[in-house]
Amino acid sequence: MVNLLLRNGVDCIVLERQSREYADQRQRAGTIDSFGVRLLREWGLGDAMFTDDVVAEDEGGMWIDGEAMPIEVDQEDGDEDGSVYLPQQVLVRNLTDAFLASGGDLRFEASDVGLSNLDDHRPRVAYRDTAGALRTIEAGFVAGADGDRGVSRASIPAHALTRYTHEFGYSWLSIQAGVAADSSGMAIHERGFAAMIPRGSSASRLYLQVPGTDTVADWPDERIWAEMAARFGTAMPDGPIIDKRVIPLRSAVTVPMQCGKLFLLGDAAHIVPPMSAKGMHLALHDADALARALILFTRESDASLLDSYSDDALQHIWNYQAFAAWITNLMHNAGDPSYEGEFAKHIARAELQRQFLSPAANRLFIELTSGLN
Repeated sequence: MVNLLLRNGVDCIVLERQSREYADQRQRAGTIDSFGVRLLREWGLGDAMFTDDVVAEDEGGMWIDGEAMPIEVDQEDGDEDGSVYLPQQVLVRNLTDAFLASGGDLRFEASDVGLSNLDDHRPRVAYRDTAGALRTIEAGFVAGADGDRGVSRASIPAHALTRYTHEFGYSWLSIQAGVAADSSGMAIHERGFAAMIPRGSSASRLYLQVPGTDTVADWPDERIWAEMAARFGTAMPDGPIIDKRVIPLRSAVTVPMQCGKLFLLGDAAHIVPPMSAKGMHLALHDADALARALILFTRESDASLLDSYSDDALQHIWNYQAFAAWITNLMHNAGDPSYEGEFAKHIARAELQRQFLSPAANRLFIELTSGLN
């Protein structure tokens, strides 16, 4: 968003809590969907998607109780708007480079950030710089893109917001492994969902559906590899486990997404379960909508898009929340009998086979489910 603002004559300052090194290296999602590809090209930032870090696209596969169901996608000739397999941290790095190269003001390691006067003509953002000095910025508007636990949403009075949430009742054990994956794969099994996603030539990301009460301590390395083999029904490339954490699957939407001169974007406003792989999509959609609204206001003093930002964004968000709930339930409720069990597993098999037998539905399914976080 800040690249688009800067290139259209709208001055902006970005505060980042972490260091540049941390932001560049933090492991994130691996796919930009077709909407994001088109959007970045429209912004004149298409080069940010194409670097030596692009991960080769593979068709992947699906397994149900150890039975392989290969995914085959008919790629249309001349399709330049398909998904791009690119780690999100690489995209962030490239967009950061573009912003700084254009003279952007980005302040890393900003701590103790606080927002005030949000209903005034000039809201204020206070923070401490790397030397510990207290700084204050007076702005026309504030964009809160600081995540689910950031200060932006917390700065809005509780009575001014409604938070709609849904807990799926199970979690993902998310594992970073120092072993290569030949291709992406997902498995539906009576013991639960599993996935293995390439993350470069010598790393992969693993996911295991686990009960909501499980902790990392319940999953020693040996159990992880044994469970992956059981759910995929085949031997797995055993290797070192670098990191593992338990992530509860949940959805959340904040209404409204604006308060005075503060506008919420991305995870600060909404959460989708990682199975949907649409967190980046929704963040880019928010950024595009708010950037265009701010540009219109700056150029023409027209606040119409700013006034409708929340309502416009929420219509799109709820549509994707509906998809996220569908795909999450489809892929997970065939697992442990404490969820839905054998009946749901057969429903999932039938639904996935229907998707794979229809070329149009197949392409849409891969587009929607690509890029697990």
